[in-house]
Amino acid sequence: MNGTEAKAAAGRKERTAAFSMGCFWSPEALFGAQEGVLATQTGYAGGSSEAPTYREMGDHSETVLVRYDAAAVSYEELLRLFREHHDPANTNGYKGRQYQSIVHWSEPEQLAAIEGWLEERRLAGLPEPDTEVRELGRFFPAEERHQKHSLKRYPDAWTKLLGLFPSEAEAESSRLACRLNGLAKGFANRSALLDELERWTGEAPERRRELAAAVRSIRW
Repeated sequence: MNGTEAKAAAGRKERTAAFSMGCFWSPEALFGAQEGVLATQTGYAGGSSEAPTYREMGDHSETVLVRYDAAAVSYEELLRLFREHHDPANTNGYKGRQYQSIVHWSEPEQLAAIEGWLEERRLAGLPEPDTEVRELGRFFPAEERHQKHSLKRYPDAWTKLLGLFPSEAEAESSRLACRLNGLAKGFANRSALLDELERWTGEAPERRRELAAAVRSIRW
């Protein structure tokens, strides 16, 4: 890690959140499009079954793991996206617990935010949402074909992303992969991404120029 990267990392407040809200392809793109999100991963959580897979999920639910910089995006904003972008009535009970609506908290501050949301609903006379609140337990990453699914539908974008990193794993887990996945699904646009790239701390100016050139050259 160079001096610029170390300084940027020191200024971050990295946190982990997890949300189950139906099929995990679209939510991964939704959260990945948000400035302040550092990495996303699809997987399975919320159950007790050992070694779940897409074909044998047991009592787990499709889940998106979100690593974010709390200094750049608040948990409350991520929770708002969770609330507004799915309807538990349309997901719960479909294929057992596969599409269950769950908000998984990983630290007391997140639980406090969730409880604040629920209290606001009670004060407004609204019914309890059909969303489970669980402490985040073990998270099982989904198979490779389920990671950055929207982005991989565009071969030129995926190939150019791979060319920017030394390994496919690093490319897939990168912040740029998150944004391009969100762009591929329609949750972001190229101009906003290029503007954001100029503000990315932890990247040398020449690296930011390299990333921006690759983004501009993608044929969607």
